[in-house]
Amino acid sequence: MKLSEIIANLTPIEIIGNPETEITGVEIDSRRVKAGNLFIAVKGTQADGHTYIGRAVEQGAAAIVHADPLTDAAAEGVAYVRLADTCRSVGEMATAFWDRPSERLKLVGVTGTNGKTTVATVLYEMFRAMGHKCGLCSTVCNYIDGQALPTEHTTPDPVTLNRLLSQMADEGCEYVFMECSSHAIDQQRIGGLRFAGGIFTNLTRDHLDYHKTFEAYRDAKKLFFDNLPAEAFAITNADDRNGLVMTQNCRATVRTYSTRTAADFKGRILEESIEGMLLDIDGREVSVRFVGRFNVSNLLAVCGAALMLGADAAEVLRVLSTLSPVNGRFEAIRSPRGFSAVIDYAHTPDALENVLSAINKIVGGRGQVITVCGAGGNRDKGKRPLMAQEAAKGSDRVIITSDNPRFEEPQAIIDDMMAGLDDAGRAKTLCIADRREAIRAAAMMAREGDVILVAGKGHEPYQEIKGVKYHFDDHEEVRRAFGIETADAGPAQKALREGEN
Repeated sequence: MKLSEIIANLTPIEIIGNPETEITGVEIDSRRVKAGNLFIAVKGTQADGHTYIGRAVEQGAAAIVHADPLTDAAAEGVAYVRLADTCRSVGEMATAFWDRPSERLKLVGVTGTNGKTTVATVLYEMFRAMGHKCGLCSTVCNYIDGQALPTEHTTPDPVTLNRLLSQMADEGCEYVFMECSSHAIDQQRIGGLRFAGGIFTNLTRDHLDYHKTFEAYRDAKKLFFDNLPAEAFAITNADDRNGLVMTQNCRATVRTYSTRTAADFKGRILEESIEGMLLDIDGREVSVRFVGRFNVSNLLAVCGAALMLGADAAEVLRVLSTLSPVNGRFEAIRSPRGFSAVIDYAHTPDALENVLSAINKIVGGRGQVITVCGAGGNRDKGKRPLMAQEAAKGSDRVIITSDNPRFEEPQAIIDDMMAGLDDAGRAKTLCIADRREAIRAAAMMAREGDVILVAGKGHEPYQEIKGVKYHFDDHEEVRRAFGIETADAGPAQKALREGEN
């Protein structure tokens, strides 16, 4: 593709060299540049791509797109395009190079604090079960109709994302379901994509280390809905106080879902156990393997999106009854000694409150709730005491431990969490920095009828310490603590060991 075609919808400040230069690939990482590629210099949160323009030229770049003035003389035979903002334009260039893949399939984005992975993954599994070829971009894994591809970010960078979507379209995917993080929306990683629909799950405190204020975090999510085209649909959570805020300026067709109030898609729990729920969804009963009111909301979002995409209502509920929870999302493991553990990714105060509420409703005072949780290092410190408070409020016993400490000291994170507890909370709380030992201690405390919540890591098969990811899987550790051979692990755990997640 010619450079002029890639920048056709942009307004350059200056072009040096031949705009008809043939481009063989697009990259924002200079280390990946090959002969004939276009290198886009983007200012990221960790590095500035303008620093690596020289390296990109040395590796054979045929063209450079930049925002800052050039510090070195233009290289002979290389085209240079200067834009006002490369960060906001990289998505448009990437999608143009890969032949606008989001327009060759139906792309549905899911955003919110909690529930993104469950909603996107269940939609992917549902539409595959109904006979459609589908793609999935999620925190856990990317899939192209059953083929697993590893992922490092909830939403990839624009170049990786468009390359992936192009591959999905080329392989015949009709639908793609994608998590859209606030970082990705704010950083224009989804710029240039055309969405057939968008889903809002909920909004609670998270990522304030990046956004600084809750309002900025909220507005990043809202921007996704502001940019939906008129022919798209927007499904929003009427139970969340920000649900209707998200769609205030939305041109798309807006639909709502709720477990509490009048909405386009309505659901309530009829029966509930550790294995699942019997639900009433829009007047029809359906038995599902998911647990908790928060999952009723997630499943209503799924049903609403499926119907807006043209699926049959009866078929949607039939398939829903066959599906299982996503890896690391309210996964129950039973001990031979009559108690259970729930493994959940809950890593925000709201998510922890939701999961503990569901567990307490099931336990019904007939056993104890023991929570093992921590908080991530180098992330929003303000939520640490709130996490401890929610754990203490919803549990009989609490063990505060290490999560992903990253470059912080685990004990310092634990101290931040403990600062949120009053005397009553401290009296029921232990601090065990070693996560393996914390899980073992919880198993030793538990008695028949008790439920242990192991929160915070969910699907992650590692602990990140001082820049290194060490293998650590909550599923495996719970099974060891329960005296269950890890060889008997279920499909989700086997997939982790085989590199599928």
